[in-house]
Amino acid sequence: MKEKEITLNPDETLEYIKKNVKKHDTLELSYNRVYAPGDVLDINIEEDWGYEALIVSLRLNGELVNDVVRVNMENIKNDLLEVRHVQDDSDITITVE
Repeated sequence: MKEKEITLNPDETLEYIKKNVKKHDTLELSYNRVYAPGDVLDINIEEDWGYEALIVSLRLNGELVNDVVRVNMENIKNDLLEVRHVQDDSDITITVE
């Protein structure tokens, strides 16, 4: 498996997610005090209060919580610390500056 680490700003991180993350990939979001690992069910660009919003639907992986959540990435982008994207044979860790 190829492993890669990159550093991006919050807006670049959202662009990376829009362009590279697909259904059935694994996405691990670390933001504020939250760690949310899960399988991607869907990625949509929706209008939220007149603004374009990137919405990621995840089926959370965990021992205590196995639930589906919709994350408005625009709302958390400035709190993102790290995003890990696992797809087929690659593992990319994004550190958000």
